Amino acid sequence: MGKTLEYPKESANTINRYKERGKYDLQTIHQLINTSPVLHVSFANDTDEDGFPALLPMIGQMGSFAYPSAGIDEPLDLYLHGYVSSRIMNLARKKQGEGEVTSNEASGMAVSIAATKVDGLVLSLTPNSHSYNYRSAVVHGYACLVSDPEEKIYAMRLITDSVLDNRWANTRTPPDKSEMSSTSILRVRVVNASAKVRAGAPHDDRKDTERADLVDSVWTGVVPVYERLGDPVPSLDNRVDEVPGYIRQYVERVNRLNEDYAMSVTRDK
Repeated sequence: MGKTLEYPKESANTINRYKERGKYDLQTIHQLINTSPVLHVSFANDTDEDGFPALLPMIGQMGSFAYPSAGIDEPLDLYLHGYVSSRIMNLARKKQGEGEVTSNEASGMAVSIAATKVDGLVLSLTPNSHSYNYRSAVVHGYACLVSDPEEKIYAMRLITDSVLDNRWANTRTPPDKSEMSSTSILRVRVVNASAKVRAGAPHDDRKDTERADLVDSVWTGVVPVYERLGDPVPSLDNRVDEVPGYIRQYVERVNRLNEDYAMSVTRDK
């Protein structure tokens, strides 16, 4: 049996409250990042006179250009996709232009990336004990603009196929010169990360569970929550009569996996 790789526990990523819910293994964290449609990326914004840190919703995926066959449980970089003149890309470009970082250095612009999934509404006897079943991950790392055209194409394909499996191969590719120039990719070298997972039934205090009047009058349990993809709707310009099999299969598989997981964590194991 192979060794389970984990991110190092440092001050920035160590779980303190409900530490038993903390997870540091690469597979859990990478899988959560890769199955989250939107990632929230935070970075210092030195162009804001009010001093607010910037926070952007972005699309991203874990991967390795150097080792494309690397598994989800192995060391990976995080690739972020964005418009060439967006704030985060301009700031990264500015720092690299000033010589603070280069795309080949083990450094870059400091970023924090978060992903969250809600798997259930946990309804308890008292308001204070209510919760969610959830999975969340926070990644810290250093971002640099990708300059190598081959690595850029690799990341664009990786991110496109994260939207829907095999979509890249079933579209007009590769991107043309205009599309390549209007898109920037950030590669984030992850230095630490952690996940926090809550699963199971409500956990009420004994002082409440021993009150017959309360237990007999308040419904407790879990309402499963899961993302569901709807039936594909053709565009006005679509001329393909049937929805391709790879799209139908993806929708069915994702819906099944999401529902199965949400249902599996409604009870304590």
